[in-house]
Amino acid sequence: MRMLVLGGTVFLGKAVAAEAVRRGHEVLCAARGESGRVPDGAAHVAVDRDRGLGALADESFDAVVDLATMSVTWVREAVRTLRAGHWTFVSTCSVYADHSTPGARQTLPPLEDEPGAPNTPERYGSVKVASENAVHEVRGDDAFIVRAGLITGPGDKSDRFGYWANRLSRGGRVAVPDTPDQPAQHVDVRDLAAWIVDSAENRNTGTFDAIGPANPLSLVLGEIAGAVAPQGTELVRIPEPVLHEHGVAPWSGPRSLPLWLPDSHRCLMFRDAGPALSAGLRPRPTAETALDSLEYERALGLDRPRRAGLPAADEAALLTAAG
Repeated sequence: MRMLVLGGTVFLGKAVAAEAVRRGHEVLCAARGESGRVPDGAAHVAVDRDRGLGALADESFDAVVDLATMSVTWVREAVRTLRAGHWTFVSTCSVYADHSTPGARQTLPPLEDEPGAPNTPERYGSVKVASENAVHEVRGDDAFIVRAGLITGPGDKSDRFGYWANRLSRGGRVAVPDTPDQPAQHVDVRDLAAWIVDSAENRNTGTFDAIGPANPLSLVLGEIAGAVAPQGTELVRIPEPVLHEHGVAPWSGPRSLPLWLPDSHRCLMFRDAGPALSAGLRPRPTAETALDSLEYERALGLDRPRRAGLPAADEAALLTAAG
């Protein structure tokens, strides 16, 4: 199979390209090449999508995987220009308008590209909706739309899941949000990549929430701890009012506790994984992802500045407040 990956130099795109190469496919990765290198065995085609697809427009492929992050223009040009037997577009669960109600499926209103517009989560979701629509305008139902949830594993630069593997590996008293029943779910990047390549090989179509099963947050953190934490590690539940008093942010960003969600987004990680699982997505155990994420964390440096997580001094203050 001749596969074109629009991207292919970082995280999911690189994992897709690497998996396709591993299976013996001919893989071209179209990217500027500024964010990283393509996997060994894949060919790099230098493309700046702000300037078009260049000579790729004259070629045909058995499969195209488009990982455009936030550009309807890129998606529309690609799906209208490239000839492909199978088309995958990687979207996001952020397309949904309601993250507080279990099972809510209404999507945000579509938005076109607007240079200089603030990159908010809502705008990100709306641009992805418009991008999905652009794919359907050309391909109809003959497309594979992957609405990814929280993607974890080696190569993840968001620092969210990795924070927990890193922190729990150090042991001691570990501050965790006192929301044990909050749903939490993720998908290892390697499992999602394998499913995308499977679907290209099998010509699968449809729109799926690409995510693993939802479990209580206490169970997910317990699985991570069971994999990486030394004996005697204590998970100390910090009540939400105390977290708010200390200015701890949910989900991501500086001074945050990743995977903890505010009430308005409590179902962000409670999407129905059933259809994706039935269509062949095979998630590995969370413990395995935790071990491999810890290895990646160590390679980057456990004490490096982080995009998400709680600095040691802030965690100590929380633990003191909790008693």
